[in-house]
Amino acid sequence: MARQQLKEGLRRLIVTMPQSYILRLGRLLGDLWRLVDVPRRRTVVRNLEFAQPHLSRAEIRNLTRRIFHHLGTTLLEISQMGFFSREDVLSRVRVVGEQDLRDAMNGPGGVVFISAHLGNWEMALQFAACYFPVPVLTVVKRMRFKPLDRWLTNLRTRLGTRVVFKEGAFAEMAKTVRNGGVVILLVDMSRRQDGVDVNFFGHKATATPGAALVALRCNSPVIPGFCFRGADGRLTVQFCPAVPVQRTGDLRSDVAVNTQLITDVVERAIREHMDQWFWYHRKWKKHYPELYAEFFAQKQRRKERRERNGQAEPP
Repeated sequence: MARQQLKEGLRRLIVTMPQSYILRLGRLLGDLWRLVDVPRRRTVVRNLEFAQPHLSRAEIRNLTRRIFHHLGTTLLEISQMGFFSREDVLSRVRVVGEQDLRDAMNGPGGVVFISAHLGNWEMALQFAACYFPVPVLTVVKRMRFKPLDRWLTNLRTRLGTRVVFKEGAFAEMAKTVRNGGVVILLVDMSRRQDGVDVNFFGHKATATPGAALVALRCNSPVIPGFCFRGADGRLTVQFCPAVPVQRTGDLRSDVAVNTQLITDVVERAIREHMDQWFWYHRKWKKHYPELYAEFFAQKQRRKERRERNGQAEPP
């Protein structure tokens, strides 16, 4: 009994921690991370210089610092989320654009929700499980570090969301949508092997075609939604008008066109909250590998070491 009371007391302490404390600690954690993690800081700066060439060095430095502050705050919030109840999640998130959501969900089937690693995307996944009265399926990338992969999967599914991994996920996505459920896809990152070429911040990049393919095959709407942090530190889920999916009957062309339309929506959302996107991702590495020369050099050295030791290269 005493142990249960202690556990409940600890949960309430973590859940009720003032947001002002989270923001202060997050900024401190972000500053430490920025100083220590040179490779990620370099990637952020290179990405910003490439995507926003009009910014001065001082503006890049300032924006980089805010990006790391945001990361530190988000990591603390994600750690806190493991103690949240449904009521805690719903009470902590403002909702904007519900009319756009109702307009898009008045059809007979389910919907495809697109989002990005913007703001607190993990809170967006938990919020969806608590908000929607229908089954919610999230497609995620499997992480190589298995303990972290298990922890994240438990976090994402604890309130009812079902998780499937990208490999072979299309059948589950189509089934969920056709049965009236919600499929959530974070569409701002993709592997080079399965990506579609798009224009992103004025440069060629790759994007996942999954959302466009499901929408075309299942005749479902595509609704953008993003969870960003306001000036007061509180999180807001913003639903946007449905993407005007183009359907000409040429599947290959339609997938490419609609993936670009979806990417345009994501880019507009990032531009509105530049310091809250995951700029640590090497988004342009397929077409502009020179941006990440140090990363590829290190990768080559690891490959050579494995070959000398007779080890297979990880997938």
